[in-house]
Amino acid sequence: MPFQFHPLAIPDVILVEPQRFGDSRGFFMETYQFETFAANGITPRFVQDNHSRSARGVLRGLHYQKEPVAQGKLLKVVIGEIFDVAVDIRRGSPTFGQWVSEILSAENGRLLYVPPGFAHGFCVLSETADLVYKTSDYYHPASETGIIWNDPEIGVVWPLTNPLLSARDQALPPLAEADFNFQF
Repeated sequence: MPFQFHPLAIPDVILVEPQRFGDSRGFFMETYQFETFAANGITPRFVQDNHSRSARGVLRGLHYQKEPVAQGKLLKVVIGEIFDVAVDIRRGSPTFGQWVSEILSAENGRLLYVPPGFAHGFCVLSETADLVYKTSDYYHPASETGIIWNDPEIGVVWPLTNPLLSARDQALPPLAEADFNFQF
C-alpha cells in the first residue's frame, strides 16, 4: 500500500505517511489518491491548492474559515520543516479546545489532514519552509478568522518563544472570544 494512515490523539486529524521509492538519483512518491484517502477517513473533494513560504521563526495561525465555507486541509512540506498544529473548535466535541501537533518536513514526507472545525497553525523550524496544501472549499476572505497563537486556555506548547507574527495574527482573540459556529 502506498500510504499508511494514523489518526492522532484527536482521531479526525490524520497523519499520512506515503511510501517513498528512492535511490541515488532521487525519489518518487504518490502524495494523494482519492479512493485510498476516502477509504481511510479523508473524504473531501479538494477544490484548491495553495503554496506558502515562510522564514525561520514565523508562526502562522491559528486560522480557520467559518461555516458555510469552512476548509479541510491536506498539508505537506516540500522544502524545510514545520511544527504543525490543529485545535478542535467543534462545540460539543469531547476534544473541544484540545490540540495535536506533528513535525512535517521535506525529509519525512508526511502529510497531515486537518478537517473543517479545526483551527490550524504552524511555525517554521528550518531556515525557510514551503508548505503546499489542498483545501476542501475555496478561500473566502470574509469568512477567515482565527484564535491567538498563545491562548493559555488551549495551551499549545510551541517550540519557540518569540515568533514572527503578522499584525493580523497578533490581534486574534482567545478561544473564549472567537467567532465560530462548528458543531460536533
